[in-house]
Amino acid sequence: MQQRYATNPAQIPGMTTADLREQYLVPEVFVPGEITVVYTHHDRIVLGGAVPAGRDLVLPGYPEIRSDYFLEHREVGIVNVGGTGTVTADGEVYTLVTGACLYLGRGIRDVVFADAAEGEGTDAGAQFYLFSAPAHTAYPAALVSPGEGTVRELGDQVTSNRRTLNQYIHENGVKSCQIVMGVTTLHEGSMWNTMPAHTHDRRTECYLYFDVPEDARVIHLLGEREETRHLVVADRQAIISPSWSLHSGVGTAAYSFIWAMAGENQAFDDMDAAPVTTLK
Repeated sequence: MQQRYATNPAQIPGMTTADLREQYLVPEVFVPGEITVVYTHHDRIVLGGAVPAGRDLVLPGYPEIRSDYFLEHREVGIVNVGGTGTVTADGEVYTLVTGACLYLGRGIRDVVFADAAEGEGTDAGAQFYLFSAPAHTAYPAALVSPGEGTVRELGDQVTSNRRTLNQYIHENGVKSCQIVMGVTTLHEGSMWNTMPAHTHDRRTECYLYFDVPEDARVIHLLGEREETRHLVVADRQAIISPSWSLHSGVGTAAYSFIWAMAGENQAFDDMDAAPVTTLK
């Protein structure tokens, strides 16, 4: 488990590109045959990926979280961005097709990731994205198929940000202690994922960019509105966005991303806009 310590906005002006990438970019989320996780001290979030690559992967406990098993004091949201796979939670098997979201609550001891049995999935192996936060109580496990969450159509083709947002884990959907999680897909010809940019001063948000063409990149904005910086992000790389940092991004082609938050509340619209005319 890699650890990332919390940062504050006063550090941004003195950071080099390498410094910014080291603090806020997770470049290698999916490693075949492994579970990779990063622990950020911003709201004590753990994010990572599990790629079975033909063998079962057991989610372990980690010394850094001082728990006998991973979900002893935590909850986790899981989205599959690969081929069909399964997640077994205390003996209950959940089949996740591409784009499906699974919530597992506090107290589940055994979690196993696997590819689908032969003939049940696609040629591509499963790739599970994980987002975890501390949990004070247990909510029931829930599986949501792609497109079956709360769907919101946002943006406009005129401003290059027409997008379909699927809310899966949220206060009016799958219940959780802290986690708010969903998937946004940009329409063809749209590149901006959020405009105007905004902050969630009461929550940390993490992005996983995926379906980014091999020869394309996303320019992700971060920092304070009067001291912005950017990161160049490739397919299946993740971003840690602290509560004080604005977030927005533009791609050289259309793409999708998983957004997930944890913190003070679960109100999706609790955000502070940063109009483009105020950015520097």
